[in-house]
Amino acid sequence: MLSYPNIDPVAFALGPLQVHWYGLMYLIGIGAAWALAKMRMKRFDPSWTNETLSDLVFLCAMGVMLGGRLGYVLFYDLQSYINQPLLILQVWKGGMSFHGGLLGVILAMVIFSRKQKKPFFELADFVAPLVPIGLGAGRIGNFINGELWGKATDASWAMVFPTDPLQLARHPSQLYQFALEGVALFLILWIYSRKPRPTAAISGLFVTCYGIFRFMVEFVREPDAQLGYLAFNWVTMGQVLSLPMMAFGVGLMLWAYKRQASLAAR
Repeated sequence: MLSYPNIDPVAFALGPLQVHWYGLMYLIGIGAAWALAKMRMKRFDPSWTNETLSDLVFLCAMGVMLGGRLGYVLFYDLQSYINQPLLILQVWKGGMSFHGGLLGVILAMVIFSRKQKKPFFELADFVAPLVPIGLGAGRIGNFINGELWGKATDASWAMVFPTDPLQLARHPSQLYQFALEGVALFLILWIYSRKPRPTAAISGLFVTCYGIFRFMVEFVREPDAQLGYLAFNWVTMGQVLSLPMMAFGVGLMLWAYKRQASLAAR
C-alpha cells in the first residue's frame, strides 16, 4: 500500500484569504492551455491577435467554471444546494462536473464563433486538444483535496485518504483520471491533430475518448455518496452521462469523414 502524501489543501494564505490548491490547479490548467493555444494560433488563423485569443480563453474559462459548478449542482447534489444555496459559492471544496463544464464551454464557443464569424466545428477542433491540460490539472486538485477516491482494494498501490470516514485502502482513481483524461487524451489529440483532418473529426475524437476513459474509471471510482449507484449496483451518474458522449463522438467522426469524402467527390 502506498502512503497518501496528505498535502495541505491550502497552498498559502494572505492574511484571512486562503488560496487553495484546487483553485490553483484550475488557474494552472487554463494558463497552460492558453500558452499552447498561443503557439498554435497563427497556424489556425493568421488574422487572430492576442486579444482575440484572450477573449476566447476568457469565455471558455467562464464556461468551465459556471457550467462545471451548475452541472455538479444539477447532476449530482441538487437537494443539498436547495437546502443550503450558499454552498454553491464554496468552490474551493470541490464539486465541479466535467459534463456541466463541457456544456458551458460549448455555449462559450457558440457565442465566440458567431462573434468571429468562424464555423463552430473549426473552432472546436482548435480548442479540443487544449482541454486535457485543464482536465489533468483538475484531477490533481481532486487528489490534493482527498476527494473522489476509488473503491476499496487490496492493490499494492492503494491509498488511505484522510477524508475517508471508513479509512479503507482505496484506488487512487483521481490519478487514474489524471493519466487517462489528462496525459493520454492530450497525447492522442495532439498526435491526431498534427495532420489535416476533416472538420469536426478532432472534436469527435475528443468526445469519444473522454467518454470511454471516464466510463472505464467509473468501475473503480466510489460513486458520490448522495447518489450511489443508479442501477444494477454498478451504473453511476458518470457512466450515464458518458454513454451519450461516446455515441455522439463516434457519430460526429463518421459524419466528418463522410462529409469530406462527399465534398471531394464533387
